Amino acid sequence: MVIVIAKLTVKQGKKAELFALAQGVIAATRTEPECISYELLDDPYDTGSCSFVERWTDKAALERHLKTPHISKWRQQSLPLLAAKTIIKLYQSEEIDL
Repeated sequence: MVIVIAKLTVKQGKKAELFALAQGVIAATRTEPECISYELLDDPYDTGSCSFVERWTDKAALERHLKTPHISKWRQQSLPLLAAKTIIKLYQSEEIDL
């Protein structure tokens, strides 16, 4: 499994608008067959910060996701609301029995 944490820096006063805009990309992404989970989380300690937390079956699934029309649309529409480049971290995960 691949876990993605994408930290967004939002322009002052634009977080509610960004969350409203994100509802479409969240709904579309959750229908992708290899998407395990896809959430946009608010940072309650930073009024200009929020993060997408995503789980995918593998890196190839994530790469396919990044080429979808809904991600292209999201990038275009969200850009005016962002104050900085999104920081994306990718983690590899595996389940183990303890």
